[in-house]
Amino acid sequence: MLGANKVKNRKLYLATFAAVLGPLSFGFVLGYSSPAIPDLSRISDLRLRLNPTEASWFGSVVTVGAALGGVLGGWVVDKIGRKLSLMLCSMPFIFGFTIIIAAQNVWMLYLGRVLTGLASGVTSLTVPLYISETAHQRIRGTLGSCVQLMVVLGIMGSYVAGLVLDWRWLAVTCSVPPTAMLLFMCFMPETPRFLLSQGKRREAEEALRFLRGPEAPVEWECAQIEGTSWAQDSHFQLSDLRDPGIYKPLAVGVLMMLFQQLTGINAIMFYAETIFEVANFKNGDVATVIVAAFQVVFTALAAMVMDRAGRKVLLVVSGVAMTVSTAVFGVYFRLSSPTPTNSSGLEFGSLGPALYDTQLDLSWLALASMGVFIAGFALGWGPTPWLVMSEIFPTPVRGLASAVCVLTNWSTAFLVTKTFQDLMDLLSSAGTFWLFSALCALNVFFTIFCVPETKGKTLEQIQAHFKQTR
Repeated sequence: MLGANKVKNRKLYLATFAAVLGPLSFGFVLGYSSPAIPDLSRISDLRLRLNPTEASWFGSVVTVGAALGGVLGGWVVDKIGRKLSLMLCSMPFIFGFTIIIAAQNVWMLYLGRVLTGLASGVTSLTVPLYISETAHQRIRGTLGSCVQLMVVLGIMGSYVAGLVLDWRWLAVTCSVPPTAMLLFMCFMPETPRFLLSQGKRREAEEALRFLRGPEAPVEWECAQIEGTSWAQDSHFQLSDLRDPGIYKPLAVGVLMMLFQQLTGINAIMFYAETIFEVANFKNGDVATVIVAAFQVVFTALAAMVMDRAGRKVLLVVSGVAMTVSTAVFGVYFRLSSPTPTNSSGLEFGSLGPALYDTQLDLSWLALASMGVFIAGFALGWGPTPWLVMSEIFPTPVRGLASAVCVLTNWSTAFLVTKTFQDLMDLLSSAGTFWLFSALCALNVFFTIFCVPETKGKTLEQIQAHFKQTR
């Protein structure tokens, strides 16, 4: 790239830090229910006490809000821009946790969770776009992977804080990151690509000077962005869906989000506490912190190697690791079953006793399988779909197409979570995990044949790839 040695990334790192406070907030939202539900299930105030059904909804209603937030975010980012969208979505985070803190009944708890879920949906769409449109192509993969890294850091932070704080003070703690994001983003620029799509050339050059440094060739970079046909024609029409430059990346993005949720990540996390207890980790709270820390380590590793190894390599390695680990998990559950597997399989509620009473010497197999699976997911299929989503869409449809991807992700997450018990009853524990293994294997083939390598390419080069392929 012309003048690449003159690019200074210090302020780009600052802008990325301000933006990823959103995924950190998102992580706190996801992690909040784990320590809060036990507190709310035994609270003395009957108006707030959660029964098992209410506790299930308290945990899962976030995904409903996030799906709605993805749809809303797709419209908002194209109307008011990436920066203002991030500032705006901090408000539902703050209001949601405030309602939880002041809750007088279960419905207020639900409302707070829906609002924080709504903000999470907008965040999961907007932050990857903001980073991909501001980052230099040489470090875009590393910075883009920080989105998932901050999510798992937020989850772990929520778990750790939950060890010492009750549910109200934990909600207070969770409201700090979105407040900080609102303040920091006031001083950050809008993305140059959005400004150019609005015909604001001078503002785009100023944003690039802030992000690249005063000596960077910002006029040349602006010309490169403007040189694409999409930058010149920013009006999207329904007939444009026939363009391979749109429908091909849209298909890739949607399928990546679908496959991410069909890997079985929610099932593995659901079993985590029971598996640790089988292996004589009696403190379930500490076990969840260990799992979260494991995710953080391997997500950080993915961020460090993303721009060296490439997206496809990490996705393939990740898919293979998850295929093997879920297959072995199925073997473990089959061997641990107290009776021959039949059509009804193991009852989910009776899984614990079954694991305790039979084949305890196989607990190492469950621990090893879980460790390999979480490491594999964090290395590839955790962060990469969000990164690729932010890279492959043309500017005029980036908000809309990303909204479709986010809606697919969160809708699938909700359906998998809510139908998991029925799947266990139908296929048995072993059968369910073998199904996950088959889907993970399908992920590998999908990655090899359908997902383009975006490492080291500008967003315009990636979009040209889709328009040229047949």
